[in-house]
Amino acid sequence: MSKNDNESGFISHLTELRKRLIHSIIFLFLFFIFCYYFAEYLYGFLVEPYAQAVKNDDIDRRLIFTALQETFLTYIKVSFFTAFFITCPFILIQIWKFIAPGLYKHEKIAIMPYLILTPVLFFLGGILVYYLIMPLAIKFFLSFESTGYSTNLPIQLEAKVNEYLSLIMKLIFAFGISFQLPVVLSLLARIGMIDSDFLKKRRKYVVVIIFAAAAILTPPDPITQIGLAIPLLILYELSIFSVKLIEKRNVDNA
Repeated sequence: MSKNDNESGFISHLTELRKRLIHSIIFLFLFFIFCYYFAEYLYGFLVEPYAQAVKNDDIDRRLIFTALQETFLTYIKVSFFTAFFITCPFILIQIWKFIAPGLYKHEKIAIMPYLILTPVLFFLGGILVYYLIMPLAIKFFLSFESTGYSTNLPIQLEAKVNEYLSLIMKLIFAFGISFQLPVVLSLLARIGMIDSDFLKKRRKYVVVIIFAAAAILTPPDPITQIGLAIPLLILYELSIFSVKLIEKRNVDNA
C-alpha cells in the first residue's frame, strides 16, 4: 500500500470520526433543549428524595438560592445532565458504528455485550443513589440539627438549590462510573492483561483501594462511602467470576 493510500485512509477515518462526533453533539444539543423545556419537572424529580426524607418533619422545609442566577444555572445543569444521561446509548452506538467496520465477526460478538452492559450498569448506579443512598444520607445529615436547647440558637438546614442538585448529580455520576468495574476488568481479561488468579491474589489491596476511592468520590459521611464501597466489592467478586468464564471460553476455543 502506497503512502498516499495510507494518508487517504487516515483522512477518511478522521472524517468518519468527525461525522460521528457531530451527530452525537447535535443529538445531545437537541435533547438539551427538550430537557430545558421540562427543567422544572426534572428538578422536581431530582429533589424528590429530599422531599420524601423530610416530609414528616415538623419544620417547614424549603430549598433556597442566594444568587440571582443560581436557579437558572441549576436548570441548565439539570437539563444537560439529563440530556447526557439519555444520549449516552446513542453516543455508544456512534462509537460502535465507527469501530465496527474494522472488527472481525467474532470480535463484534465479543464487544456487543459490553456496549449493552455499560449503560445498564450506569443506570443501576443511578437508581441506587436515588432510591437508597440519598434518602439515608439526608436522614444522617439532618440528625445533626439542633432545636437550640443546648446551643442557645437552633441549628437548622437551609439547603441551597445548586448545592443539593450538584451533590445528587455528582453521586449519580460517581456511582454510575464506578459500576463500570466489571466491564473494565472483563475487557482487560479479554486482551490478556489480567486473569482470575491475578484478581484473587490482589483482593485485599482492592478492598483498600475501593474504600479509598469511595471516600474521595462521595461526601465525608459513612452512609454514602459504605453505600458505594459495598456494591463495588460485590461487583469485583462478580468480575472474578466473569473473568473465569472468559478464561474457560478461551480454553474451549483453543
